[in-house]
Amino acid sequence: MSSQRLPGNRTRETSLPSKKAAIRERALALGFDAVGFARAEVAPDAAAALKEFLAAGYHGEMDWLARNAERRANPKALWPEARSVVVLGQNYGPAEDPLALLDEPQRAAISVYARNADYHDLMKKRLKALARWMHEDLAAGVKVFVDTAPVMEKHLAQAGGLGWQGKHSNLVSRALGSWLFLGEVYTDLEVEADRAESDHCGSCRNCLDICPTDAFPAPYKLDARRCISYLTIEHKGPIPLEFRKAMGNRIYGCDDCLAVCPWNKFAQPTREAAFLPRAELTAPRLADFLDLDDAGFRRLFAGSPIKRIGRDRFLRNVLIALGNAGNKAPAKAIEALLNDPSALVRGAAVWALLCLLPQEAVARLRSRHAAAESDPGVLDEWARLDS
Repeated sequence: MSSQRLPGNRTRETSLPSKKAAIRERALALGFDAVGFARAEVAPDAAAALKEFLAAGYHGEMDWLARNAERRANPKALWPEARSVVVLGQNYGPAEDPLALLDEPQRAAISVYARNADYHDLMKKRLKALARWMHEDLAAGVKVFVDTAPVMEKHLAQAGGLGWQGKHSNLVSRALGSWLFLGEVYTDLEVEADRAESDHCGSCRNCLDICPTDAFPAPYKLDARRCISYLTIEHKGPIPLEFRKAMGNRIYGCDDCLAVCPWNKFAQPTREAAFLPRAELTAPRLADFLDLDDAGFRRLFAGSPIKRIGRDRFLRNVLIALGNAGNKAPAKAIEALLNDPSALVRGAAVWALLCLLPQEAVARLRSRHAAAESDPGVLDEWARLDS
């Protein structure tokens, strides 16, 4: 949990409307792009939707969602003194169409938010600066959260007027489209809530129809187990066979449902330097990642959210993408990874070669490697040659 609590100091008196205006002004001065105020509570229908999501198993391996469900659905269970929530948004809108890379199968498609610095670092810094100012200047008790904490941040953002949860389950802003990072400052101040935003999706279903893996069982409902973002980031094992072709060249996250939202016509490219894409992560060649060892991976992705999945899961994703890349993929370099220390990498390398080479060539490789293989998952990949 990312949080910072500063107890209130009741020695200063300022009217609450003035405090609200001052908080908004300070937040914008710190660099936030959207500011809203909500009560420290979650509507019963939102809590029920979370319960339904968990009961259906849609959270997959994200056990932390189930462990903290009660606190997530009740802000006062997280902090009993909370009365109001300052909800903050940070624009990370891209200047280019992120879907254009999907037509270049030799290159890696990395989700817009992960092409530079880890947004948690910048958000925490600004949230803490706002919270400390609220404590020191407004005598407020405060507690800071970003999305690693058990907070229903999209619900609170909608209650605070920042946007609404679209059919893709992410927040949509009429001013900034689908490209917003969220963070919260809980406070013991009784601040008047802003008017909640209403749903403006209408009959549009662009986000549902474009999903490569049919991860939406219904509008506003996401089965994370089918989502490419979940599969490439949260999922720890081999990518299930049914989703591998659909991954295409997406090696970290998936922007499809966000990028096709019509409300993006009002979005503005971010001006935040930390969110502008690093040149080496804008359209990198998939083959350039194949020789990464653990130290090289950590150097390349220092300060990036990509670092959290580790080298082995990252190379798993790269190898699946190369299996989808066609006959220009570097089969020889992939073959070298049949001896990788990681079974996850070896298995993905087998699958990529099955996609790229004639059966007789794969059979020769199997005769050299499979006899020494002890991992059941990798052996299952070799067995696909016979199916």
